[in-house]
Amino acid sequence: MPPRRFQFSLNPLWPHYLSWACVGIAVFLGVIRYGLLDRPDPLHCHALLTEGRWLDTKFRNWQPDGCMMYQYKPKDVGTCMGSRRAVFVGDSVTRQLFFQFAHLVDPSLPTGPPDDEQKHADYRYTSDSDVQLQFFWDPYLNSSHTHTILHPGARDLASDPPALLVLGSGLWYLRYADSGGLPAWEAKLESTLAAVTQVPKPLADVVVVLPVEDVVPSKLSSERATSMRASDIDAMNSDLLHRISPPALRDPFAFLPGPSRRPSGLPVALPLVFNQMLHPSQTEDGLHFSNLVVSTQAQVLLNLRCNDVLPKTFPLDKTCCSRYPWPSVLHLLVLAGAFLWAPANWLLARRFTPRSSGMPLLRDDEIPGLALSFAAAIIYIADRTGFWLKEQKQFDPWTFGFLCLLSLAMGLLTVKRADNDLGFLNREQTDEWKGWMQIAILIYHYTGASKISGIYNPIRVLVAAYLFMTGYGHTTFYVKKADFGLLRVAQVLVRLNLLTLLLAYTMNTDYISYYFAPLVSQWYLIIYATMALGSKFNDHMVFLVTKILLSMAVVTWFMSEPWLLQALFEFLERFCNIHWSAREWAFRVNLDLWIVYFGMFTALAVIKIREHRITDHPRWPLIVKTGAAVSAVVLLWFFAFELAQPDKFAYNLWHPYVSFLPVGAFVVLRNANAILRSASSRVFAFIGTCSLETFIIQYHLWLAGDTKGILIVLPGRHSRPLNLLITTIIFIYVSHLVAKATGEVTNWICGKANASALPTTQPSNSSPTRPAPPPPETDEGQEVIFMVPQDGDDEPMKDRNGNPLPREPDTPARPPRRWIDRLAEGSPTQPTPGFRVWYGDSEWKPGLRTKLLIGLGGMWLLNIMWRQA
Repeated sequence: MPPRRFQFSLNPLWPHYLSWACVGIAVFLGVIRYGLLDRPDPLHCHALLTEGRWLDTKFRNWQPDGCMMYQYKPKDVGTCMGSRRAVFVGDSVTRQLFFQFAHLVDPSLPTGPPDDEQKHADYRYTSDSDVQLQFFWDPYLNSSHTHTILHPGARDLASDPPALLVLGSGLWYLRYADSGGLPAWEAKLESTLAAVTQVPKPLADVVVVLPVEDVVPSKLSSERATSMRASDIDAMNSDLLHRISPPALRDPFAFLPGPSRRPSGLPVALPLVFNQMLHPSQTEDGLHFSNLVVSTQAQVLLNLRCNDVLPKTFPLDKTCCSRYPWPSVLHLLVLAGAFLWAPANWLLARRFTPRSSGMPLLRDDEIPGLALSFAAAIIYIADRTGFWLKEQKQFDPWTFGFLCLLSLAMGLLTVKRADNDLGFLNREQTDEWKGWMQIAILIYHYTGASKISGIYNPIRVLVAAYLFMTGYGHTTFYVKKADFGLLRVAQVLVRLNLLTLLLAYTMNTDYISYYFAPLVSQWYLIIYATMALGSKFNDHMVFLVTKILLSMAVVTWFMSEPWLLQALFEFLERFCNIHWSAREWAFRVNLDLWIVYFGMFTALAVIKIREHRITDHPRWPLIVKTGAAVSAVVLLWFFAFELAQPDKFAYNLWHPYVSFLPVGAFVVLRNANAILRSASSRVFAFIGTCSLETFIIQYHLWLAGDTKGILIVLPGRHSRPLNLLITTIIFIYVSHLVAKATGEVTNWICGKANASALPTTQPSNSSPTRPAPPPPETDEGQEVIFMVPQDGDDEPMKDRNGNPLPREPDTPARPPRRWIDRLAEGSPTQPTPGFRVWYGDSEWKPGLRTKLLIGLGGMWLLNIMWRQA
C-alpha cells in the first residue's frame, strides 16, 4: 500500500477567523495605546506640538503624530476668536510667523513688512472678522510693552486677555555677544516663565513660547555662522523642554504609585515641532524659511487654540487637541438602543431558555440583530471616540497605482466561467460590475485622489454607472411584472436606507451626507412614479417612451429652478427639523441628471430586441462586432476628452451630457459575446453584493473624521501599509455582516409576498392564468439596490400578436433570481433563519403599513426632539 501523500485543506471558515483575529488585534492595540501609552496626552495636544512629519515632498501636508490637523479658513478663525486679540512678541522669526498668521486670518493682510526700513517696527491690524492682531518687536523680551504684557496692572486684568500670546526669543542672544549670551537668555527665560505662572489671572487663553529656531549653517552668512551654533540651539531647546514639560509629564506610567509626587507642568505650549518642519531647501539665508512652511506653523497655533472651541458638528475632522462631544440624553438613548438591543435580546433568551435545553449559543434569527449592534458599536468607537487614531490622507500616484493593479490582479485570478451563456447584464455580471467600481471608489477615497482631475472624472462615470443600473433594473422589472404595490416600494426603500438611517442617528450626522443612498432612493421614486402613472398602457411602447420623456422634462425643469428645491427643504426644516443643503443636493442630482433615463431607455430597447428576436437575425453578429468597435473608440475618445479638461470643475460642466457614452460603451463591450457574458470575477462579485454597505460604512470605519482622514489602528510612522491591511479586512467583513443583516431585517419589516403570481402587464379578462413557477434557490442575503433582473424569466416572451415564443436558444439555463424579485413575483422561497425582533413571541404582529407608520413617526419624533435634547 503506497504511503499517503500529505494533504493540506484550508478550513472553509478561515475568512471569519481571519476577520475576527484582525478585530481582536485592533481592539488590543487600541486598549494598550488609548488606556496606557496616550494617558499623558489623551487629546493629542502634546503630539500636535512635538511630533509630526511631512506626508508630501511639496511641504503642504503636515501630519501630527496620530491626529488630524485642520486647515483653518478666515471664517473659522473669526468664529473661534471673535473680537479677541492675538499678540506676538519677539524677533524676526516671530515676526514672520505673525504675518503668516495674520494672512490666514484675513487674506487681504500683507505677508511681510512693507520694506526693510520698517522690519523692526511694531504692527497692528484688524481683520475683516474683527480679530485684533498685534506684533511687538522685542528680540530680547525686555521692552516696556513686553513687561506690560507679562505683568498686567489692575486695569489690564479687568479686561479680556488675548486669545493667543506668542513669545519668541533666543537667536539674538546668540548673535550679539553684548546681550549677555546664553546666561542672559536663561535668566530672561526664567523670569518670563515665572511671570506666566504667578499672575492671578492667565495672561492669555493660550500662551506659546516658541523654540529657538534651528538654522542651516551652510547657508548662513559668515557673521551669523560664527555665533549661531547648532549645539547652542539644541541646548537652549532642551532647557526649554525641561522647564515647560518635565519628563514625568511625558511618562505614560506616571499614574502608578511611586516615591515622588508627579510635578505639574507650566501653562505654556512649546511647539518643538516647528523645528521638525524645517528643511534646507526651504530657506535662502539659513535662518528665515519659506512662507509655505511658516504658514503651516501658524496652522498649528490655530489648531492648538481653536480645535476645542469651535462647534463640534459634522464633519468631526479636527482630532488634534480636541475632545469629542458628549452625546445628549436623547442621543445616549439612541446609542443604548442600537448597541444593547440585540445583546439584551440574546441574554434574555438565555435567561428564560437555558442552554441545557438544547438552545445553541447563537441562534440563526439572533445573528442579524447582533451583527447590526456590533457594527453600530464598532463604527461609533472608531469615529466618535479617541480609541483609535485618525490621520490625514495624502495622494501618492505609486500607492494609487499599486492598489489598483493589486485589486485588478485579485479580480482576474478569481474569474470563473459558467457552463452556459448567462445573458445580457446577468446578476453575476452586475454584481461584478458594482464590485470593481466600488473598489475603485474606495481606493480613490482612501488615497485622497479627489484633487486629481484625471482620476476624479472617471470616478464620476462610475457613480453614473450605478445610477444607470438603477434605471435599467427597475424599468425592466416594472415593464415585465407591473407590480406597483406598496410591498415592492417598501422593500427597495427600506433596504436602501436602513443602514444609512441607523448611522445618521447613532453618529449624529446628516442623512443626506451619505449621499448615495438618498440619491438612489430619489431616482427610484422618480422611476416608480413614471412607470406607475398610466401603467395599464405600459404595453404600448409609444405611450411609455412619451411618458419617460415627459418625466425627464419635468425633473430637468424642477432641478433648474433652485427655489423649488429650496422651498421643499425649508418645509422639511420647519416641520421635521431636517437641515439639508439645497445647494449641495442640487449639485449631486444635476451631475447625473439624465443617466437614469438612459438606463430606462436601454431597458426598453433590450426588451424589444428580445420580443422581436432581433438576435436571431443573420446580420446580428455583424451588428455586435460593429457596436464593439464603435464602443472601443468611444471609450478611447472619452479618456482623451476627460484628460484634456483643465480641471475637474470644467469636466463637471460636461459630465451630464457625456457620461452615458462610456457607460453604454462598457455595457456593449462587456456583453459582446457569450464568453464575456458567462465569465465573472468572484472577488469583484463578492464586493458587489455588499457595495451599498461598503460605500456607507467607509465614512467612519475605514476612513475617519467623516471621510476626511483615514483610520489608524496600528500606530507608527512606517506602519501605514500594515494598518491598511488590518482595517481593510475589518471593514469588508463588517460590511458583509451588515449586508446580510439588513436583508433579514428588511424581510421582517416588509414581510413576505403572497404566493399568487403577478401578471406581466395589467390583467385582462382574456388573459389566461399560469401556474406559479417552481421554487428557485434562495438568495436572501443578496444586496438588491439596483434590482437588475435576470435573463430567462419564467414569463414566456410573445410576438406582436400575443403568441408565445420559445426561449432564446443562447440562454438555456438561468441563474437564481434575487430574493426581492422572487418576492415581487410571488414565487415561494425556501425557509430562511429570518430575524427576531425580541426574545419572545409577541401576540401583536403589525402589518407592513403599521410598521412603516411606526418607523416614520418615530423618526419624526426623534428629529423634533433632537434640537431640544
